[in-house]
Amino acid sequence: MITVMRKHHKWLMIVIAILAIPFIFYFNKSDLSVRRETDLGRIYDRPVTNVEFQRSVRLFTLAQMVGLSQLVQDLIMRPMTETDMYINFAFNRLVLEHEAEALGIRPTSDEILAFVKTLAAFQGTSGFDRTKFTDFTQNRLPALGFTEAQLEELVSDQLALNRLKDLLGAGLHVADSESAEYYDQAYGKLHIAVVRFREEDFQKDVKVSDGDVAAYYEARKAELKTDEKRKVEFVAFSLSDAEKKLAGKEKVDALQKLANRANDFAQAMLEKGVKFAEVAAKFNVPVTTTGEFSVTAPDPQLGGNAQLAQYAFQLKPDEPVSDALQGADVFYVMHLLGVTPSRPLTLDEAKPKITETFTKERLKQLVAQRGNDVARTVREAAKANTPLDKALGQMGLQAERIPPFSIVENPPPPPPKPEETKDKKPDIPDLATIKSAVRELNPGDATDFVSTEKGGLVAVLEAREPGDPAGFEKAKTNFEKNYLLSKKMVVFDEWLHDRRRAAGLQLPATTAPVET
Repeated sequence: MITVMRKHHKWLMIVIAILAIPFIFYFNKSDLSVRRETDLGRIYDRPVTNVEFQRSVRLFTLAQMVGLSQLVQDLIMRPMTETDMYINFAFNRLVLEHEAEALGIRPTSDEILAFVKTLAAFQGTSGFDRTKFTDFTQNRLPALGFTEAQLEELVSDQLALNRLKDLLGAGLHVADSESAEYYDQAYGKLHIAVVRFREEDFQKDVKVSDGDVAAYYEARKAELKTDEKRKVEFVAFSLSDAEKKLAGKEKVDALQKLANRANDFAQAMLEKGVKFAEVAAKFNVPVTTTGEFSVTAPDPQLGGNAQLAQYAFQLKPDEPVSDALQGADVFYVMHLLGVTPSRPLTLDEAKPKITETFTKERLKQLVAQRGNDVARTVREAAKANTPLDKALGQMGLQAERIPPFSIVENPPPPPPKPEETKDKKPDIPDLATIKSAVRELNPGDATDFVSTEKGGLVAVLEAREPGDPAGFEKAKTNFEKNYLLSKKMVVFDEWLHDRRRAAGLQLPATTAPVET
């Protein structure tokens, strides 16, 4: 029997293999259509793995590095979070590539190479700088795990996107009436009357009772705390006045020597039982000691260095010594001396802050209420053909007429000469805010109450002069160009949403961490 099996063992193995295959599928209960944990989502009836997603994140970084900002902006689709931004870029690139292939609008190799030479990252004083390009491809690309092929891939996407937007916007145009309306709205002189409301005029009407303060304190007791305070000592390793005048490699070398000394100091502080003052004496550097300070009110001894103040609050009692911290021509090493923890405020301690908060809130409410009442009264007076000054006079108010202006100056006024500065009239307060508020008003209309830094205002458009016809053609060209660009973006956005649905896009509820 054994002899027979040996003689026919090849045929036996084939039979056994044939019989085993059905049992493999019968006993394997895995659903191959279920999304794996390594998949980010699905599109075009295929999975997109997290490995593919992380590659797309690196492509996103590369696009920003070389200046393909329009590609990034068009594909991220107003994300709510940073992760959404990367996800949108990954899937929308796949949609763009699929549709570009279907439409036959992929660029040629020559077109890609020509566009690469226009990228901002590779420009020198006289155009394309091959040295910059070579340095980028040999040093920056490998750090991302890429070669020139991935750069060309992104450029191909940008060119395809440009062609796609041109196709989608082929039927768009701007009516002459729209251009004329825009020109008059932007360049016509506006005659504006402003009613201002100053917070200081309402100060006397604000009342804050002890009951208000007590109720506020009880409701927010857990939030009302003193600031944590810290006390530190530090040493500074600075360049000499002569060394500060150095440049290039000489200054870099001088800074490196300082960094080495500061690092040696920090290393010496790791020795058991060593004291900060003793190490400072060995290194022949003076020790500066601060008083107690909070993160919002740093000690003057820190010299206004925000980095030092913030780092002081990262030190821990069991790790009281900082690393070497670099400033402007100086390196610091800091030592934590003490911590005064935050504690709950008593009612008496919290009262000034609560009163101030109440006063600010109620002051803004009073100003806004008065402003809205005036705006409503002015509109009603306009409907009744009551002159503005008469309507305001009945409320004890007076309008401020500001010099006529255009929303867009044509051409922009040149900067004043030094001799003209002396006689220059003061700028109109809140002019930018007023321009924004009145831009779309019709003559006789009033704005709603508009909040400003010191109160608020209501602006009334008394008249709008037509724009100067001499500047219409130039403004028309710029307007139509920008208008069509924005329209193309809207059309592309709608198209992209539609193509995502057609692609069967399935996004995950949660996403793997992004590795940038």
